[in-house]
Amino acid sequence: MAVTPVVLALSKSGEPVAHKIAAALDCAVHGREGRVEKADTYFANALDHARDLFAAKHAIIGVCAAGILIRGVAPLLSDKTTEPPVISVSDDGSVVIPLLGGHRGANRLAKDIAEALGAVAAVTTAGDVALGVALDAPPSGYRLANPENAKSVMAALLNGGSARIEGEALFDLPHDPDGTVRLVTTDAPVKADETTLVYHPQRYALGVGCARDCDPVELADLVNRTLAEAGIAQGAIASVNSLDLKGDEPAMNALAADLGVPFRVFTAEELEAQTPNLANPSDVVFAEVGCHGVSEGAALAASDGSLVVPKQKTKNATCAVAKAEVPITEINGRARGRLSIIGIGPGQHSWRTPEASQLVAEAEELVGYGLYIDLLGPLAHGKTRSDFPLGGEEDRCRFALEQAGQGKNVALICSGDAGIYAMGALVFELLDRGPDQHGVTDAARRVEVVCTPGVSALQGAAARAGAPLGHDFCAISLSDLLTPREDIIKRLHAAAEGDFVIAFYNPVSLRRRTLLAEARDILLQHRPVDTPVMLASSLGRPEEHIRYRNLADLKVDEVDMLTVVLVGSSHSKLAKLGEGPRMYTPRGYARKIDGDLSETG
Repeated sequence: MAVTPVVLALSKSGEPVAHKIAAALDCAVHGREGRVEKADTYFANALDHARDLFAAKHAIIGVCAAGILIRGVAPLLSDKTTEPPVISVSDDGSVVIPLLGGHRGANRLAKDIAEALGAVAAVTTAGDVALGVALDAPPSGYRLANPENAKSVMAALLNGGSARIEGEALFDLPHDPDGTVRLVTTDAPVKADETTLVYHPQRYALGVGCARDCDPVELADLVNRTLAEAGIAQGAIASVNSLDLKGDEPAMNALAADLGVPFRVFTAEELEAQTPNLANPSDVVFAEVGCHGVSEGAALAASDGSLVVPKQKTKNATCAVAKAEVPITEINGRARGRLSIIGIGPGQHSWRTPEASQLVAEAEELVGYGLYIDLLGPLAHGKTRSDFPLGGEEDRCRFALEQAGQGKNVALICSGDAGIYAMGALVFELLDRGPDQHGVTDAARRVEVVCTPGVSALQGAAARAGAPLGHDFCAISLSDLLTPREDIIKRLHAAAEGDFVIAFYNPVSLRRRTLLAEARDILLQHRPVDTPVMLASSLGRPEEHIRYRNLADLKVDEVDMLTVVLVGSSHSKLAKLGEGPRMYTPRGYARKIDGDLSETG
């Protein structure tokens, strides 16, 4: 499971069972508002909340009818190999049913819950029922090298076959020397096929070093050659490790991604502590980075074991391998650090993308304007949060980067799309500044930065209106706090003359009341007085308010900072339809059809 399970309590009758499960698994209870008396956090709609948690890759344990969970997550079902566990538990705690996520430990989790409750786990997966095992889910610290063959091997066993077990027995299955399938546990690379499953105990830690901007192919070739010569399977590697100064090295990050294992880094002091165990200590390396060995030291620090492959090198890269006594299940060192810049949309949870929800779920710390973090609802529960006021944008972004620089997984929460009038550009500006330009520390500059798209306010407003952005459009912020007033006026004239549909962001504030009126007057010089204007306030929230005006009738006093103003072009129309007025901007298909007819006529 990628993230901690969540127990959903939907009724007072199921509440005691929910808390008993949560205590056994050391996880949180999310309760339905108005129906559950005590919970760690509350939600308003069970279907929506289950969908959010599933998108965020949480294992869901619902003390409720199975149908509720099925209807909640059904729109997101796509890949059974990556879907998190979804488990239904009856209100009285007598039956536990794993619904989804068998490939992600659902059956095992269901059995643990059943044991804690004294219940029956209604497991229906054929392998678990007939054999009592799931061959594609080995114990922690072991890796299945060929999961694509698990289905055929399982089918052979279910059809009366037997297993020849070579090496450590990972499952409670009888050994047959003449078995029709093979279950092999080994450190070495072994050829697998439709009758053979190969499991690698992850006892090895790989240490690497390289020159700045080393070709990823050079490092990968060195590692592959080294492992092959040592008879160590790639699947037996538990982690890739190096010096913290190399946290952003593309070749190292690419190597870890290719091997499918974590990349961990250590300080020079931590690596220097391994000097007595190094095979090739170097004073040259010490003078350069503060420790006598990077690849050997990192492998040793990561494994708490012994060096089995001393430093191997090419012109620009080095690697070494250390072996632990037992499979490595807890990874030493710290992560590179990641900052996810997340736009959560205008506020309505259903407009938040699944990727955004997953990044929020994975984050250790949430940073942002307090209102935006509040809009995450239960997804923010249990996470460290650092709230910043409006006006503290640079402090907010700097803090988020520096926290990530400590190796944390940090989410910077923005409304709308984080790259549109939000914090995305400021993050990259801080990273791009030099040390004498009030930038950020070197550690912060080495973090991984992930950007995910969000539904922007202009998209949300346009969807509510109909299709006002059906032809060329632009967005202009009317805030002169950061943009010189003369630049805003220049852009207003250009957009007016270009006859663009315009989305106005930050139209007014308590002290800034004149630019919207000036914008209206400039636009009236170039388009009709009855040009449709949409005012969309608090989009996606319970207090959402939509109204339409003619451009000449636009009044500043009915607009606030939570309002997006969409002004049509000279071609935009407000159609009177059965469900109410709908605003759209034709792209010219009528002219195209007329032209085609005249050419053929």
